[in-house]
Amino acid sequence: MLNGRELESIVSEIIFGIHPVMEALRSGKEIKRLYIGKDKRTKAVSEILALARAKRVEYRFEPWDSLNGRVDADARHQGIVAVCRRTFSYASLDELFARAERRREAAFFIILDRLQDPHNVGAILRTAECAGVHGVILARRNAADVTPAAVKVSAGAASHIPVCRVSNIVSTIAVLQERQVWVVGTSADAEQSYTASDFRVPLAVVIGSEEKGMRRLVAEKCDYSVSIPLYGKLSSLNASISGAVMMFEVRRQRSL
Repeated sequence: MLNGRELESIVSEIIFGIHPVMEALRSGKEIKRLYIGKDKRTKAVSEILALARAKRVEYRFEPWDSLNGRVDADARHQGIVAVCRRTFSYASLDELFARAERRREAAFFIILDRLQDPHNVGAILRTAECAGVHGVILARRNAADVTPAAVKVSAGAASHIPVCRVSNIVSTIAVLQERQVWVVGTSADAEQSYTASDFRVPLAVVIGSEEKGMRRLVAEKCDYSVSIPLYGKLSSLNASISGAVMMFEVRRQRSL
């Protein structure tokens, strides 16, 4: 039989870390309970407590050992753990387009082709939010989801950027192309450099999985692919780093 803490982890979403919890409070996410380390007294914690009081969120102070038991063994909670109602809702593709229209900007999406590491997903969400991406698209199956670990790494960005889950990446690329979006893949083997492309058009950039990159069918469906030149002995960048380079090149071009 499950104990109370195990049941809570199943029916609730656990968010931990100073920045993710603070952004969850600011964004209006429904937080059921807040746990704070007994010896945690910093300016950031005071701000979190003020937000919690203003939003009438229940909170309590606990020993660090108790906080450790509320998160995964390798999680760094920084003395702050929030129990939220499971309200993370994925956006539709139309909602991503609507966000671009509200900003009066050419669409700019990131497609994740079966990334497996939630930490990479979280890092990409953080960069995407900072770079003004209108939404992130990921596969419903055989890929990392927006887990509590991803939310933590995103430093709160998961509360602000729409994420769309789709059943089939290849079919979704076709839908984007029908709506006049150029789909650009990233590959170490591509002859065209990412800086030689015009990214001011409606655009979706595909980031492949950590070990294998883009799948063959996904790569073939892209309008074209680009590479990021490397000058050291290694042959590839981490997926989240490749994504960051691409996103800020798009932003640079659109700011000219």
